[in-house]
Amino acid sequence: MIDAMDKAAGLSPDDPVYKARRFRPEFVEGAEICRLSVLTPKHGLGLSTTLRLALARRMAKLNADEVLVADYEAQLAALSPSDELLALSQGATELAEPLASIARHADLITLSPIKATAEDITRLQEAGLDNPQIVAFSELIAFVNFQTRVATGLRLMGLA
Repeated sequence: MIDAMDKAAGLSPDDPVYKARRFRPEFVEGAEICRLSVLTPKHGLGLSTTLRLALARRMAKLNADEVLVADYEAQLAALSPSDELLALSQGATELAEPLASIARHADLITLSPIKATAEDITRLQEAGLDNPQIVAFSELIAFVNFQTRVATGLRLMGLA
């Protein structure tokens, strides 16, 4: 079965790279479970799926992964996002709180994580996010950035 990572990498069941991924089925399954848990969790903690997809699209764009940008854009469009979440997804920075702080943090961790400090977490708290929301948001950031790197690597393997 083709999963989201295969789709992002452009793999099909007859592709050698697709078959190679299945040498470690626990990694294939784990990545898909993780994707679902950060984008569509059972308990959203006040971070809607629409917000999560808007952020995923934003981070995919920051990573210049046009395949994932298109995928997240389609998923987001299916949920009829508000104008504000659409703007967030497209990289806007002039947003109301807490979206402005959320956008700044997602951009920081995606583009230059080494510059992040404890003060950045404090800014999220000051914008109204609680600890469970910050953890869930961090998991989303980690997954989307992981996904873009793995998809890029799989695409490159297909060129060899």
